[in-house]
Formats: sequence, structure tokens, C-alpha cells
Amino acid sequence: MSVMDIAAVEGGAPSTNWFARNRSWLLLLVPAMVFLLLLFAVPVLHILRLSFVDGKTGELTLANYAQIFSASVYLDSLWITFKLGLITTVICVVGGYPVAYLLTSSSNSVSRKLLVLVMLPFWTSFLVRGFAWMILLGRTGAVNSILKSLGLIDAPLQLIYNFNGALIGMVHSLMPLFIIAAAPTMARIDRNLSNAAATMGASHSQAFWKIYFPLSVPGVAAGAILVFITSIGFFLTPTLLGGRGETVISRIIIREVEEGLDWGFAGALSVLLLATAGLLFLAYDRVVGISNLAGESKNKSAGVSRFWAAALEVPARAGTAVEKFFGNIFPARADRPNRAWAKAPVWFVAVLVLVFLVLPIFVVIPVSLQQQKYLTWPPKLFSFQWYEGFFNSTLWLRALSNSVIVGIGASLVATIVGSLAAIGLASEGVKGRSAWLLLLILPLIVPHVIFAVGLFYVFAPLGLIGSKGALMLGHAVIALPYVVITVMAVVKNYDRRLTQAAWTMGASPWKTFWRIQFPLVRAGMLAAFLFAFVTSFDDLTISLFVTAGMSATLPKEMWSAATMQVDPQLSAVSTIVLLIVLSIMAVGAFLQARSSRKFEG
Repeated sequence: MSVMDIAAVEGGAPSTNWFARNRSWLLLLVPAMVFLLLLFAVPVLHILRLSFVDGKTGELTLANYAQIFSASVYLDSLWITFKLGLITTVICVVGGYPVAYLLTSSSNSVSRKLLVLVMLPFWTSFLVRGFAWMILLGRTGAVNSILKSLGLIDAPLQLIYNFNGALIGMVHSLMPLFIIAAAPTMARIDRNLSNAAATMGASHSQAFWKIYFPLSVPGVAAGAILVFITSIGFFLTPTLLGGRGETVISRIIIREVEEGLDWGFAGALSVLLLATAGLLFLAYDRVVGISNLAGESKNKSAGVSRFWAAALEVPARAGTAVEKFFGNIFPARADRPNRAWAKAPVWFVAVLVLVFLVLPIFVVIPVSLQQQKYLTWPPKLFSFQWYEGFFNSTLWLRALSNSVIVGIGASLVATIVGSLAAIGLASEGVKGRSAWLLLLILPLIVPHVIFAVGLFYVFAPLGLIGSKGALMLGHAVIALPYVVITVMAVVKNYDRRLTQAAWTMGASPWKTFWRIQFPLVRAGMLAAFLFAFVTSFDDLTISLFVTAGMSATLPKEMWSAATMQVDPQLSAVSTIVLLIVLSIMAVGAFLQARSSRKFEG
């Protein structure tokens, strides 16, 4: 609901004036639109312009694009980027779908536990996760040590600093994103449809593949697109775990800006990534409809096409065979003839995926307590020397302070602007809701490296590079989509009859908002603030460009340390970051659940 809601009230009767009904939600969207226009659209458009400009003469040219195809190193990097993104996406879909299915089809208590296990890696720092895999997969890491102790190998395996290492890290980083993006669509599917199919003689596998899965395709497509777009703009994990031989295009963009100052060529590479993301979302909107990302059940396709029907025959038959296999192992009892074992393989895969997502995060904790001065497994416990080193280091404490200050400032801006926009979008009578939502979540869609390069180019002439204020604004932009989604999830449950009742008692729209709506949405806004803080606290890409070596944040210092020398000091820093994020997550989840209960009550 908006602050100035559907109509003005005179004598207890709502006005039917169209302009009065619609001006309010538009006014609430204005701050967010202006904010994104100045701090997001302008930097990205600058990158687009620079890609067509000769850096020496200033004339229009296509030479920057021609340069991409002039050397094999750039083409190889493009191939690695898209290959890594595609394989990552496929694995995330296959592995994440069972978790999303159970998350939306299990009892409330089970769903809550599964959600915690999914959100834990989702909000954990990418650097912490990357460092954890370095500990696990290194030559003296846990995996090689265990395999060697079991006598399965004689020499350590090369598990990282190659394509496989980059792929493992990417899948671990992005699979939670797929699950969270796909789950809302799957939660809206009417379970009675599958039950009706069962009464008509369909097996559980047939009901799933013929009815449930086709209806879940929009959510699967949304999650897959978000994973692929994020992966092609990702550089942190491939750099840490992939090594020099697996250089992705985002890393080349950063190198061209930092070392070569070739803005035009960096812009051409950025536009290539941006065009890929745009085409994918355009295709998704044409086939499915962007409203599915907003949690609305609006599918542009009239039904499952013949292609889909034919394609789904294969998994349907495979699922029936699996169901029959488990049915032979666990035959139904006479008192429960309809007992289904169809979920047994789903739970098996889901448990493996959740173990893969959660356990590696906590490997940094024992390493942070080891006595040795080099990474090894198993660590020799106990020593707090690495924590003492952190709290005695001016460098680390200053970086932590900068991250906290910037995070609070960015979260305040994003929460205020994003909450107003979310309340406006949740109002009745909003025209083009899906289009507005798409504009608000663009920072989530566009690869962050493109935005970061553009922001640096815009801020540099203004003398803002290195300032905390500039970094706050940059982080507020990338946190805005999370605020909008979080607040909308709370506001959509608001009972508008409360507003109408207040109006009939003579309350003004503003008084109604502050006395009724705001107390109910307050906890949701605080949860959005905390989620925005975590987004800012974890960011590295924006920090690399906007700080320029000054006002360095904790992720930037961790990145510098990880690229120079990996030692147990990083595990202590990673553990501190992990504990901070876990604490914020717990508080945010509690507040969001409390706000939802208020609305439902």
C-alpha cells in the first residue's frame, strides 16, 4: 500500500478519480527511479559510449570491438567465460531443483529448516567461500589429506587452479541463487492438480513430470538466467580457484582499466556482457513474463508447447522407472497401499546438495585456530594467535571500520528509497507493475563489473574516488533490489481493509500510514536494512574501483591478502566475517518472520 492510497476520502466514501488513485504510487517510485538514473543508468551508458570512442582522437570507431577478435587471448577468455557460465548453470539447475522442490512442498517446519540451510551459504561472503575451497582442495588440503590417508592416492591431486576448481567454486557460490529464484514460482503451484492426476490413475512420477514440472518451468528459467548472467560477470571465484589459465572476461576488463587505462576496449567487453544479459532477459520476458520474478502468476505462454511435451517424455519415463525401482525395494504395506517412495531419490540428492553448500563454509573455523604458520590439514589446535594478529593490526581494524561505516550508510539509503518503491509497487492500480519492477532490479541483472567500471569513470572527474560517500552510493545501488524484494514480500500480505476502516473513522492517508501501515512494515524494513548491509559488507567489485587503494574495505583487504599469500590469518578474518554475517542473518530472518506474522494476524 502507498502512503497516499487508492483514493482520497470525503465523507467516508473513496474518490473514483483515476489521477488521485494513481499519482500516489508513482510519487513513491520517483526517488528510486531518480536514484537509479543518476547512479546506475548514467555510469552504464558512459561505458556504452566509451566503447564506440577512440581513446586517442575521441572519434567514433568500431576498433574497440574489432580488437576483441584480433587476439586469441580475448576469444579464449570469452570461451572460458561462457563455457564456465553454461556448465555452472546446468549443474545449479539439476542440483538446485530438488532442494527448491522440497523447500516448497514440505511441511512448514521442514521448509523453515531447509530455508536456513539455503540462506546460510547465500549470505556468506564469496571470499569466505572461495578461501574455504582453497583449504579443502589445496595440495595439503582436507580432500587430498583424506584421500592420501585412505591410500587412494600417492601424490596430491591438482584440484584447484584449473577449470574444475573454478567450476566447483562457481557452483557453490551460485546454486543458492537458483534455489531462491525458482522457489517462489514452485510455491504457487496448486498441489491439488497432482492429486487429481493421481486419482485418474497417474503415478507420482507421471503426475510430477506431466503437470508439476511444466508449471515450474518459469521459475527454473528465472533462476537459470540469473545464475548465468551472474556467472559471466563473476571474477572473484575463477581468479582464486581457476588460476591464470582460466582467465574470465571480467578479469580482463579489470586489468584493462587498472593497468592499461584502455577505457574503450574495457567498455566494448562490458557491452558484450551487457548485451548477452539483455538478450537473455528479453527472451525470458517474451516467453514467460518478467512478472514471475515479482511473485505474480502471469505466464505469457498459452501452455506447454509440443516441444516441451516431447522433451518431457524422457524425464517422465526415467522418473517412472526410478519410482518403480524404489517401490520394489520398499514395497507398499497393505494398510498403506498408496505410499509413495518418489521423494526418496529427491531427498537423497537434496541432502548431498545441502551438505555441499553448507559444510565447506565452516572449514575456516578450525583452520583459524591452528598453531602452524601455513595451511595444512588436519590443523594442529588450539591457538588464538591469528585472532590476536587481526585485533592488533591497524590495517585490518581500519578495513573493518570502513566496511561497517559504508555498510550502514549504504543500507540507510537503500532501505529508505527501496522501501518507498516497494510500498508503491504493492499498491492497487499500479500500471505496468512488471516494467517498474524490472527497472528496480536492473542492478541485480547487470554484471557488477560493468557498473563498477562505469561508476569509476563518472566519479573520477568529480574527485569522489576514495571517499566513503561514493562507496556508500555505489553499494546502495546494488543493495536496492534486495530491499525492494524483501519489503514487497511483507507488504503484499497487508489487509487493505485496515486502511479503509481508518479512513471511515476520519484518519488522513498520512496518519493512516504512520499509525497502521508503518508499524506493520517496520520489522520488514529493518530486515531489508540488514540484508542490504550484508550485501554492502560482502562487496568486492565496487570497492576495487571506487576506493582506489584508499578507504579499503574488509573484502578488499582480504582479496589483496588472498592474491599475494594464503595463510591462516585469512581464516581468522574469514571466521570473523562469517560470524558477523550469521548474526545479521539471524536477526533479519527473525524480524522478517515477525513482520509477516503481524500482517497475517
